Amino acid sequence: MVDFTVRYQPTPDDVVRAAQHGLKRQLRTVRLVLPAVLVASGTVCVLVGAVSTGVGMFAGAVVAPFAMSWGVRRTARRQLTYICVPTTIRVTDDGYECRTDQSATTVRWSMFGQIVSTPESWLFFVDGHWNGFLPRCAFDGGQQAELDDFFAARRNAGVA
Repeated sequence: MVDFTVRYQPTPDDVVRAAQHGLKRQLRTVRLVLPAVLVASGTVCVLVGAVSTGVGMFAGAVVAPFAMSWGVRRTARRQLTYICVPTTIRVTDDGYECRTDQSATTVRWSMFGQIVSTPESWLFFVDGHWNGFLPRCAFDGGQQAELDDFFAARRNAGVA
């Protein structure tokens, strides 16, 4: 039975890394398709004689992944003042609760279609969209192992 409470203050790096992992996974298709479309379009442009447009498309194919990463970091950093505050996290068999001086959020595990474990956090997805995370460093080693087992059992049971 999972039931523990921890007090934790996420660091800006924790939040940005979780956002990067979550959105990278969420936008995987876009990150692959967009450069491919730009390269194909650039090739067509070069073949029809619009060389400068084709070169621009090739450059866009190279720059697009970096621009996407920059955008994710920028968006995550805008939220830091709301997220990087002392937080009490309670994890139970039913879900988890995050409380700060400003807010309280309770989420049931059944909401998540997928829970992904990374070396730094557990990422939560709803309908393929990154929805949140629990940072591993907020929990001691025993709690981390218990959460890993709990999430693995839910995956194996087809729950998340």
